[in-house]
Amino acid sequence: MTLSFRGMIDDLRRAGQIEDIVKPVDIRHIAALVDKADKALIFHNVVDYTMPVVSGIATARDRIGAAFGCGYGDVYKRIEAGLNAPIEPVAVNSGPVRELVRTSGDVDLFDLPVPLFSIHDGGPMITAGVTIAQGPDGAFNAGIYRFLVRERNLTGIDIVTPNDMQRLALEAYKAGKKLPISINLGTHLAVNIAATYRAPLGQNELAIAGGIAGEAVRLTPCETIPVPCIADAEIVLEGEILPVGWTQPEGRFGEFTRLMGGLHWNPQVRINAISMRKDAMYYALHMPWEVILPGAPNREAAVRRAFKTASLDLVDVNITPGGSCYFHAIVSIRKRPGDAKHAIMAALIASDIKHVVVVDDDIDVFNGTDVEWAIATRVQADRDIVIIPDLRAKPLDPSLRITPGITPVTAKTGIDATIPDDLPRERFERIEYAYADRLDLADFTGKPDITEEAARPDIDMAELAERIQTLLAGEPVYMAALAERFEQEGFKALSRALGDLHAAGALWQDPQGRLCLAGSAFAAAPPPSI
Repeated sequence: MTLSFRGMIDDLRRAGQIEDIVKPVDIRHIAALVDKADKALIFHNVVDYTMPVVSGIATARDRIGAAFGCGYGDVYKRIEAGLNAPIEPVAVNSGPVRELVRTSGDVDLFDLPVPLFSIHDGGPMITAGVTIAQGPDGAFNAGIYRFLVRERNLTGIDIVTPNDMQRLALEAYKAGKKLPISINLGTHLAVNIAATYRAPLGQNELAIAGGIAGEAVRLTPCETIPVPCIADAEIVLEGEILPVGWTQPEGRFGEFTRLMGGLHWNPQVRINAISMRKDAMYYALHMPWEVILPGAPNREAAVRRAFKTASLDLVDVNITPGGSCYFHAIVSIRKRPGDAKHAIMAALIASDIKHVVVVDDDIDVFNGTDVEWAIATRVQADRDIVIIPDLRAKPLDPSLRITPGITPVTAKTGIDATIPDDLPRERFERIEYAYADRLDLADFTGKPDITEEAARPDIDMAELAERIQTLLAGEPVYMAALAERFEQEGFKALSRALGDLHAAGALWQDPQGRLCLAGSAFAAAPPPSI
């Protein structure tokens, strides 16, 4: 894996996941076109701008996998590698992003082709900015934040949600100091995903990115601030969060919930310099899907780590797009007594998940109908639904009741949709069609062969019934298995022989519905009321 935006574009192109748009395109139309596309788009001719725009890199799961050179189902393994074996960034003296540098009066954010996404947005927003700041302890923090373009060299950073970047900005504000930040546009998806991972305190997200990619992120000095930037980025904005507090109204914004958020109050960022490649491409992270889908592997990795810590036998996990790849998890487990409720607790503490459904390993967590069927057939609400009130909330959850001056909290819910331990397993046996694993419809379509079917020999029905009785004396057998045993005699003859045995009172069934001999140890007893 080449840890650069350019290398990723090349990988996606080889995978057939890139489409080049060479006709002129109005910048106002970019978001709608990306939303209609089944590939990532590169707009080479954006009206009034000289720079190409790339969007839709991560709007599909298979494309995310292609960016990592693997199937989507294995992306979480790359993240696990980054967490277990992080590679610290390396310092270099230069890099492609330093090929062109503009400072002071030459800084003009309006030269960047920043699209408008939703009709309700407050203005054009920089959406893919991997923002690097340095804490008092010297540790780097990275995250992706939106920046509303307000003036030639002034923007606002959207840090309403409590996180490490907000903490650093608050500390600087209280000290009356500016907080230097580099805003890195056009970075590999490994960097983007690592930057949004809720890393433990003190763990460098850029080191996680290095571990994901198997090579270190290269950092190079900025021109005007003491914070480095990513040497292989397409564009870097060198800025400072001004110590004016959360005083400027911004928004509305289209949020990861697929809903329009409210007006935000954000700090302001002065841009001191812009550096870029000579042939830079502007990456417009498409809202909301390029926020939603890349977030799923992060939360999947968090759930897997939580289950491993809890000694749960996890089979699979789906952080669902329907839950904005944030609120909902569906997990399948190989269950021991008590594990399902334990799994609910483990999932709900992982990455701020709000609702979790736990299913058995026979349920496909990626098949909504299968999961819904498990809920319908295996859940009793008073026994299997767990509600935990007054937990940490995601402020963007529109269902929260907001009281001014009070931090909102949420209720979390878990559904145990596993088969209850105390109920007979045969109640939950699925319908399985006989011979489904052997038959191919194509073998039976078209014109029939001219060959004549051989006639069956005459069957001695009494002798066949005797052989059936002999077999059933040893074990109860399902009808389909009997038909397999007596295939040469044919299904019709078998049915007649069984009919004779029924008429003679010789046949019965065991509690699982298998055929057995009447009066045998296998025979089901009638209920007491009969």
